[in-house]
Amino acid sequence: MTVFNASRLLGKTVLITGASSGIGAATAVLFAKGGSNVILTARRADALQKVADQCTAAHKEAGLQHGGKFVTIQIDVSDRSQINGFLERIPVDLREIDILVNNAGYVVGVDKVGDLSLDNMEGMFATNVFGLIALTQLFIKEFKKRKTGHVINLGSIAGREAYAGGSIYCATKHAVNAFTGSLMRELVDTPIRVTEIQPGMVETEFSVIRFKGDQSAADKVYEGLQPLMAEDIAEEIVWAASRPPHVNLAEVFVLPVNQASATLNYRAPKL
Repeated sequence: MTVFNASRLLGKTVLITGASSGIGAATAVLFAKGGSNVILTARRADALQKVADQCTAAHKEAGLQHGGKFVTIQIDVSDRSQINGFLERIPVDLREIDILVNNAGYVVGVDKVGDLSLDNMEGMFATNVFGLIALTQLFIKEFKKRKTGHVINLGSIAGREAYAGGSIYCATKHAVNAFTGSLMRELVDTPIRVTEIQPGMVETEFSVIRFKGDQSAADKVYEGLQPLMAEDIAEEIVWAASRPPHVNLAEVFVLPVNQASATLNYRAPKL
């Protein structure tokens, strides 16, 4: 017996973007463990298959009779042409998506205004904002027809509070926050739920990408404190998805215990 009822996840079909690593991968595995079918999407096909194998193992270990279908689809959500024909690439028996997790995200650099790369700027907006909106539009139409569905967007503390060196990333996450809030209000007369998960410091390869592969620079971000892990955020996503149909967790703001804001944290002194 568990404290909370997760039976609402049984047999549900979940589509997750950015599922090849980090939060997306951890979320896919947890949904699999909960008895859901999962469509894993990302740019890296080889990495996706490894996560799909982990999903299969987690589902088998759980011993559930529901769910258990795990499909990988390579897609770059920043490429509009790939999104246009995306529905047709989903296996017919999995096209009735119940939960859309917009997790794909991209950040690079800590440059300040005046030194920003236009290519990096366009890349972040294309993935974090335009891709998320385009994919949501596809499935909102289907959700409205079926009068069911749940959109879960990965926001960030950067969408609540700007900080120096993060002007473009913060701008994209503020856009996600505004879009998610508007979407929830537009759907208030429907059973469709809309959630934004807003993590603080999470240690994944996301930070390594931000520092252009410099692992030591990424490690310093978390030095002296215990950051959140991908699995911590996956639990919040799955928790939100497993609530009763009349319950909508509109925003879930999650911080490690030693972080109080984007720039205020406590780091244990070196001994």
